[in-house]
Amino acid sequence: MAQKSIVIIGAGIAGLSAGCYGQMNGYRTQIFELQNKPGGLCTSWERKGYTIDGCLHWLVGSAPGSKFYRLWEELGAIQGRRMIYQEELMRIEGADSKAFILYTNIDRLEQHMMELAPEDKDVIEEFIEGIRACTRFELPIEGAAEVYGPIGGFKSLSEMRPFIQVAREWASISIQDFAARFKNALLREAFPLAWWFPELTMLVALMSLSWIHRKVAGYPIGGSLEFSRAIERRYRDLGGEVYYNARVTKILVENDRAVGIRLEDGSQHRADYVISAADGHTTIFDMLAGKYADEKIRGYYNNLPICPSLVHVALGIDRSFEEIPPSIMGLNFPLDKPVTIAGREWGQPGEGVHIYNFDPTLAPAGKTVVKVMFPSDYAYWRRLQDEPEHYKQEKEQIADQVVALLDKRFPGLAAQVEMRDVATPLTFHRYTGNWQGTFEGWMITPETWRLRMSKTLPGLDGFYIVGQWVEQGGGVPMVAMSGRNAIQMICKQDKKPFAASIP
Repeated sequence: MAQKSIVIIGAGIAGLSAGCYGQMNGYRTQIFELQNKPGGLCTSWERKGYTIDGCLHWLVGSAPGSKFYRLWEELGAIQGRRMIYQEELMRIEGADSKAFILYTNIDRLEQHMMELAPEDKDVIEEFIEGIRACTRFELPIEGAAEVYGPIGGFKSLSEMRPFIQVAREWASISIQDFAARFKNALLREAFPLAWWFPELTMLVALMSLSWIHRKVAGYPIGGSLEFSRAIERRYRDLGGEVYYNARVTKILVENDRAVGIRLEDGSQHRADYVISAADGHTTIFDMLAGKYADEKIRGYYNNLPICPSLVHVALGIDRSFEEIPPSIMGLNFPLDKPVTIAGREWGQPGEGVHIYNFDPTLAPAGKTVVKVMFPSDYAYWRRLQDEPEHYKQEKEQIADQVVALLDKRFPGLAAQVEMRDVATPLTFHRYTGNWQGTFEGWMITPETWRLRMSKTLPGLDGFYIVGQWVEQGGGVPMVAMSGRNAIQMICKQDKKPFAASIP
């Protein structure tokens, strides 16, 4: 029997994962990537001797004890990689010198919150018990839900029952709404700032803290690009082929079956199956011209909330930040007066200040990369797209503002800045094609957390979508599992057992 082939669009984590598992299962796979390196959004870049990490803050499955660890072992991503486990996920300083510290150890966090706000004893106990409940179970990842038979589906449902009970209790409330329950003013204001977006469901917060508490979600030393390159090596070792600087413009379809792709240079590459790990909107509405988008799919892109696009400011600083323990992931502090950045007013420095004094590989000895991120409106930047000088001036102004506000918290910092780099929503869109410049697809809110999205399109055979546009919340582990699941679906289609191995 002739070996079947798969063409994969995109060498991000989802595409590399699909490629690896395709090779493990006897398919000939080829990946076509528009950029010149792997990883997609899971990447890093260098400026003036500093390495700016653009993705990983912690990695679920970084140690045995999480089922995701097996996934990373199979992809060759985890072996020999040193992990850092922070003691503080975020420190939010108040105007009165008090601080709310989101400790990663649950017992320490509970003690700290009780000391800070004894008047909120009941709310704190409820919160801590929610985290503890999430430590008692693991999400099953061994089999794709799409390939379960009746017995396998019943087994999966049994494994998920503890999670379902916790989810029913916590998923229906947002982080912002839960924070409003606190009587203590500092906790009420600081709690939402400890998370990426306060609109997220509380279930995201509880699950994250449960993984971090169990020390199965650490930061990989070396950053995101090195992590992605490890999976690329695994893919090549399995015999996979990857082509860079190869932008896909069209998915070829014959008789309602995907049969290959066309590149920007006009060349065509045919295969038995096509998997898109590219941007969902670009895939469905550009590469396929919207021909296989039904009302439900159009509704997703018209109505569902997506993670906001970001302004991403990185600084290389001739300073070691010894006054800040290397166990802190992020710092948030009040500003003397609100500042307006990219048309939006802020009273705190965006999504917190990330001081990478815990990863010595990102900067020369005695120096540090510092990163600040601000949610920003894509439309604001889209208006500047055809005004390169104005666009450049806006980026420079943002860098000036960020340096000035950091200098107030860390006196003398402004004179120590050696490198400045500003990435905008237009940067994200240019680099990956991500719709509206978002960095992580759909947002998990109390209204959307139950959604399950199909990896296939109605009326189109031989085609699968993987990655953050079919996985609620996106995230590196989920998109890697997405690629694995798509190959399981293809194996079922071809009536062959799915195989996975550890190198």
